[in-house]
Amino acid sequence: MKAELLYRERYDVSETAFYEVVVWSVPKPVPPTEHQFKYRLVLIANGERVIGFDNERGKGDHRHKGATELPYRFVSVEQLLDESFREVDLWIAG
Repeated sequence: MKAELLYRERYDVSETAFYEVVVWSVPKPVPPTEHQFKYRLVLIANGERVIGFDNERGKGDHRHKGATELPYRFVSVEQLLDESFREVDLWIAG
């Protein structure tokens, strides 16, 4: 099985901000994760990452809030999408 693209969307949030969602189903987990998804969800404002969720090889599941990197507990793609959209909505609301 090859990697399969599940989502690739870009949403313009404002003239200076956008939110991008990329999720792949992969044949083997990306170490040290145990699930079979590779993902990157990021809100960019004025050229800077404001919010991010990803599972980089070697780091596993984690999230970014500004310059802070925090662990993230991956449960499902649906929950990941819900939580990330909620974070973006909170950022938009200010």
